[in-house]
Amino acid sequence: MVRMGHDATRQSYDTVAETYAARFRDELAGKPLDRALLASLLEQSEPGFPVADLGCGPGHVAAWMAERGAKSVGIDLSAAMVSAGRREYPDVEFREGDLLALPAADGEFGSAVACYSVIHLEPSELPKAFAEVYRVLRPSGHFLVTFHVGTEVRHLDEWWDHEVNVDFYFYEPTQVIDLLKDAGFTLEMQMERVHYPDEVDTRRAYLLARRPS
Repeated sequence: MVRMGHDATRQSYDTVAETYAARFRDELAGKPLDRALLASLLEQSEPGFPVADLGCGPGHVAAWMAERGAKSVGIDLSAAMVSAGRREYPDVEFREGDLLALPAADGEFGSAVACYSVIHLEPSELPKAFAEVYRVLRPSGHFLVTFHVGTEVRHLDEWWDHEVNVDFYFYEPTQVIDLLKDAGFTLEMQMERVHYPDEVDTRRAYLLARRPS
């Protein structure tokens, strides 16, 4: 079930879905570090269980993983994003859903990624989101989460010539690490990088956590 409190975010991504899909289709081609981390996640994922892309957008990350043998499941708040993903990537299963109430069974996924999707959650919502990720992961399942580093909140009311209403929350890695640990995860890797030339000028954090066996 989609939370009413996320309607503005959902509607904003519905509005930009087609433009977003076109712009980000080949995003990973220029991101060797991201590809390496995703490949590492797949290598450590329990065989026979699907990999979740949480806040998948139009599904290009889920599709990249599917091309490398994973059974990918993309979950996104935006119906238009899910529709674009189903059209572009028929080998990926897509579901519409909220990070605070994931449409998935307990222990369904061998691993999960959340690439810049928690940035649309308020700080008070992160514990619930991480508890949901913990719930849907298998024991020993890994969770890779990425986000912008800082303490600010950026708001957009126009995006690629579309009218939107969406907030982007920046987080300090120590804050997110503490919340992951509170949810029961063990932290295995932490790193940061500067933005690539064609990205928004922010620092990027990558955290790899594991649900204990």
